[in-house]
Amino acid sequence: MGDVGTSTAPSAGGEAPARGLTAEEVAQRVADGRTNDVPPRASRSTSEIVRANVFTRINAIFAVLAVIIFSTGHYLDGLFAGLIVANSIVGIVQELRAKRTLDKLAIVSQAHPQVRRDGRTAAIPPHGIVLDDVIELGPGDQAVVDGEVLSAEGLELDESLLTGEADPIPKTPGSPVLSGSYVSSGTGLYRATKVGSEAYAAQLEAEASKFTLVNSELRNGINTILTVITWLLIPAGILSVYNQLTGSQTLPDALRGMVAALVPMVPEGLILMTTIAFAVGVVRLGRRNCLVNELPAIEGLARVDVVCADKTGTLTENAMELAEVRELAVGAPSRETTHDGAAHPVPSGLGPASLPAEALPSLALAALAAADKRPNASMQAVLAAYPESPGWTVEETLPFSSARKYGGVRFAEHGAWILGAPDVLLPEGSPARHEAEEVGAHGLRVLLLARAEELPASAIPASEPPSASRAGVVVPHMEPTALVVLDQKVRDDVRPTLDFFEAQKVTVKVISGDNAASVGAVADQLALPGAGSPVDARGLPEDEEQLAAALEERTVFGRVSPAQKRGMVRALQSRGHTVAMTGDGVNDVLALKDADIGVAMGAGSPAARAVAQIVLLDNKFSTLPHVVGEGRRVIGNIERVANLFLTKTVYSVLLALMVGVPGLIGFEALPYPFLPRHVTITGWFTIGLPAFILSLAPNHDRARPGFVGRVMRMAIPAGIVIAVASFTSYLLVQPSVAGGGTTQVQASTSALITLIAIALWVLAIVARPYAWWKVVLVVVMMAASFAMFALPLTRTLFELDPSNWGHTWTALACAGAGIVLVELAWWIDGWLRRAKATRG
Repeated sequence: MGDVGTSTAPSAGGEAPARGLTAEEVAQRVADGRTNDVPPRASRSTSEIVRANVFTRINAIFAVLAVIIFSTGHYLDGLFAGLIVANSIVGIVQELRAKRTLDKLAIVSQAHPQVRRDGRTAAIPPHGIVLDDVIELGPGDQAVVDGEVLSAEGLELDESLLTGEADPIPKTPGSPVLSGSYVSSGTGLYRATKVGSEAYAAQLEAEASKFTLVNSELRNGINTILTVITWLLIPAGILSVYNQLTGSQTLPDALRGMVAALVPMVPEGLILMTTIAFAVGVVRLGRRNCLVNELPAIEGLARVDVVCADKTGTLTENAMELAEVRELAVGAPSRETTHDGAAHPVPSGLGPASLPAEALPSLALAALAAADKRPNASMQAVLAAYPESPGWTVEETLPFSSARKYGGVRFAEHGAWILGAPDVLLPEGSPARHEAEEVGAHGLRVLLLARAEELPASAIPASEPPSASRAGVVVPHMEPTALVVLDQKVRDDVRPTLDFFEAQKVTVKVISGDNAASVGAVADQLALPGAGSPVDARGLPEDEEQLAAALEERTVFGRVSPAQKRGMVRALQSRGHTVAMTGDGVNDVLALKDADIGVAMGAGSPAARAVAQIVLLDNKFSTLPHVVGEGRRVIGNIERVANLFLTKTVYSVLLALMVGVPGLIGFEALPYPFLPRHVTITGWFTIGLPAFILSLAPNHDRARPGFVGRVMRMAIPAGIVIAVASFTSYLLVQPSVAGGGTTQVQASTSALITLIAIALWVLAIVARPYAWWKVVLVVVMMAASFAMFALPLTRTLFELDPSNWGHTWTALACAGAGIVLVELAWWIDGWLRRAKATRG
């Protein structure tokens, strides 16, 4: 409210701050490299993606083993080396797709600061700012470079994103501005003094990229599993190397056996599939105009059990319309206010000459709207109804604040006018307040227009800088003049979204800064449970435990301050809830920052978008179920994939121990039952191809904690059964090899038949519950495995010989016993989980 460009202090370029730099000065600074050239951090660079997918620990292990195999001349046994190429290509392609999606959406979501040049204001991207540029600041704006305040009008900056301190800091001409801080109230101008990598926020941001998997329960679980596997691989690998190299085999055969034992121990595709699943999720959500600033947000929202939603801009449209102005009796002090109940429609023409004397509230509203240089949604509705300024001269301003709930202007010859929340400005029992509550109970937003002798303390004279010492909230001698009634439309997509969350047992709580009755009325329109008993947050306890108890009991809260929103999020988290916060305004920033998942609307303030992990660029609340769906797909499918990969690791480690231990204790060392080509084709048909398809498939299973435990309860029993059954089949046939009646190829084939048969059954279990495409997947993998043993070409290529029917039936019998045991273990685990859930 008021002109922010009144200062005449010279800028670095010699121009008045109101005009900013000239085009020549900007060009000179660009030529000198004094630009805000911080590279975007929305995703990893292309070179980083290539390096991350090519130079991996697993690729290095496979490369060494491939060199060993190629040195023996058995090139088909080096087929597993193709995994290096395949894993790298697939990973690079998927991440590059995700990068392109993220970069495009980040540009759309990017805040464009208002910069003054040659006396004109234009929105430019952050990288277009140069040193000494003059930048405008208004409520919700985020400072993108460091600078120095040139002029201020009630300007207060919140630096909590940088310092952790949530108290707004008043700014006067000469005060520093740190990039990353945002405007909580007021307006102003500041000059850029540090740009690019020298800016404070850029130095912080350089330490981390947004494209991360930090604090991901899924990734943490996989890392825990891989740590355990690493410790198992060391003794098993050493034993396998020792056993194969000290036996009676030739060196090439010993090396083939060693590599065959080591290759399947490494869960080579698990990390890859996780990355692919997340990257595909980013692309899918990007098609719905959903920007995922941090990958864990996809997973995290699937685990959320409480959603805290702001009302305005989230449940209702951000835009409002002025419905009516109800004039009150003028002249009565606020503690004795009376009203005549008259309702005055909005005049169609609002020039000073066209208004009768009794239309003073309309004149005052027009003057207030004209004085506000950065109007919020409420003031924009007033401005739309009263577009013509009456020409009143501004002497002093009090910018609207979310924490204060009101603002005002003092005009020369017309006195001070206040516009704000009736239940904040008026005492209990006031007739005007009672009428405002009655109107608000119908879901309308109601503001009080009041006249006062002067503005309350902390108002900012147009000729003076703000002062931190001017504090207070008392409005002396205030006369209620009119109730300003604003209409706000409930979003069409909210009700179906609330139905989805209700079906998924996710609690939705409405926390808004608006009047509690108005918030309750909107919640009632949406049939939200608890809408009939909204709570005024000003009466809530400050103690976190007591606040958490109140939050558990109630659903709808009004008059919630920005600090209270953050306190509510923390209180719910203290009760073990995973909390998502949705909002769009500067008053939501603190809560968005502290919530487990922050969701901002694309039309919201730059500060809200900056701290949120998810930004709904099309402002559709209905996009959230799709984010939940993607999270569930990632979590559920990676759990399926992990079962397959870890089952293979378990049985590979156990087979290495079973084959190697006899040689350590004095028995004749056994050759490893499989060749590297055997474990490669086994991986193709029982793990690799199925895992890739399963990781991208739809999955609507509810996300549950305990990922590691569930995976290990499946993988360990299945791996043990496969290892024991395969080794038993191998031992039953091996004596015939020693006697010369059976070849080593036939013995290996028998063990491989047992292994693949049980591994395919594990795949069939993991694929449950069945859909037609899952049945097709399992059948195709079974057919491909059968063809491998049946076709002469594949038998020759992969050194297979199932011609001894006695050995084949032995292998199938061992496989049948193993399948029964695996199925039994799966049913027992399911029964134990259901019993635990019943007790819980």
